[in-house]
Amino acid sequence: MDAATLIPTPDQIPVGWGWFQVLLTLTFYLHVLAMDTMLGLVIIAFIHHFSSENKSLPVTREISKKLPYAIALAVNLGIAPLLFVQVLYGHFIYVSSVLMGVFWLSIVLLLIVAYYSAYIYSYRYQSMRAGRMVTSGITMFSLLSIAFFLSNNMTLMLHPESWVRYFEHSDGFLLNLGDPTIIPRYLHFVTSAVAVGGLGISLFYTYRSSRGHEGCTRWIRYGCNWFAGATIVNFALGFWFLGALPEGLIKPVTLVGGLFSLFLIMALITAILAVIAAMRYRPLPAAGLLLATLFFMVLVREFLRVSYLKPWFSPVELTVQPGGWSPFLLFLLSFIAGLILIGWMLKTTLAAAHKKEARS
Repeated sequence: MDAATLIPTPDQIPVGWGWFQVLLTLTFYLHVLAMDTMLGLVIIAFIHHFSSENKSLPVTREISKKLPYAIALAVNLGIAPLLFVQVLYGHFIYVSSVLMGVFWLSIVLLLIVAYYSAYIYSYRYQSMRAGRMVTSGITMFSLLSIAFFLSNNMTLMLHPESWVRYFEHSDGFLLNLGDPTIIPRYLHFVTSAVAVGGLGISLFYTYRSSRGHEGCTRWIRYGCNWFAGATIVNFALGFWFLGALPEGLIKPVTLVGGLFSLFLIMALITAILAVIAAMRYRPLPAAGLLLATLFFMVLVREFLRVSYLKPWFSPVELTVQPGGWSPFLLFLLSFIAGLILIGWMLKTTLAAAHKKEARS
């Protein structure tokens, strides 16, 4: 069967595709920052509970307080990029979502479990002992499962040739496990989250140290060590992922292949510099370099998706609906207002937490 016949006809879009591509890139970048921090923190907390040291060490106690907020922020920031992906590539991601429908719908249940266990971990932290490991573990495994299903969907949409499996297995249990890139891609993402979570710990205690709190140096170094170690491991996983890409997929002589290679090299350079800064226990320069690295990697990811879908589709082919600027501008204003509101809520939450800490 010709796989091209399985690709639905795309809908019209209100304005040029470039607007949605910019919004997709920026919103996904914000989502990655929040998502990596959230997942990295809970993984570090879970691992830390296996330590023979006192289980109520400051770092896990602080993580337990911040985890529910981190999950809420990551989920809310993840809605916009998912919508923009559907605008540009809806006729691909809708099909892949149906093929793995059972796993895709299970994300809602897994997210509820992650929320509940995170709140229990936060509010019952002081009274629990072994429960800390259990609740943080439930949260971690729920989030890791969600990440795995998301990775499957975002790669299954890139392989229309594999959609024919539906006619043999139409039960909604299809995953993209035959793709040699799925495992290194997933591990690359998870390890990146651990690195970001570690640097987040270091930045938090850097902030506390600037406010006059004692005993922060140990945890600044602790977070930097997590970041440096995870990033070094991620270099190997990244090369594994690159090696698993189909031969000839990336051609540096083409515009897309050249930009992919350029931003990948820039990401590699900034990541190496970030590791050097972290090993010198300088979290602020490391954070700036990390932000640059993640942005370059987001761009790399976008160009990789374009390369995969090139035989089937390009966003340039989308038809622009006449008279679509008015609703788009209204949406854009609402979107900006939403970002401002999220920023205000974060500022208010941090201020309230600071006042509570000062009173205690």
